[in-house]
Amino acid sequence: MSIGEHRYSLAVQWTGNLGGGTSSYRSYSRDHDVLIPGLPVLKGSADPTFHGDRARYNPEQLLLAALAQCHMLSYLHVAVKHGVVVTDYRDEATGLMRLNRDGSGQFEQVTLHPHVTVADAAQAELAAGLHHEANEVCFIARSVNFPVDHEPVTVVG
Repeated sequence: MSIGEHRYSLAVQWTGNLGGGTSSYRSYSRDHDVLIPGLPVLKGSADPTFHGDRARYNPEQLLLAALAQCHMLSYLHVAVKHGVVVTDYRDEATGLMRLNRDGSGQFEQVTLHPHVTVADAAQAELAAGLHHEANEVCFIARSVNFPVDHEPVTVVG
């Protein structure tokens, strides 16, 4: 049951016309700008494998980042809800995307590797277990059609 709606909008502007448009596969750049009012322009491109600029963000990286960010924010939320004091959090997320013979592809799995520091040793076990609950409430993880796994490390700081 939905209790409300949140709408998001942005603009994507292709900036890669090198003069001939898309007259051939190699005649254009994959560069583009993601424009969100009030925020810096996000410079995007394709993955270098697909003729993109490695100095710009690609959609695959941004999907992985969105999952890692959402899990972190959801985890911090459930930690507060359970009275767990988190003092540090970092994640080194990985994703597996497979290409198909027809040129399509899809992510098949993402694994998050959150490294969480908690203030109280007595809460370490509870803190480690909160990743499941965080995944259940993460908007982005709930929206993808592939598994988002977690290999957390919890330490006391």
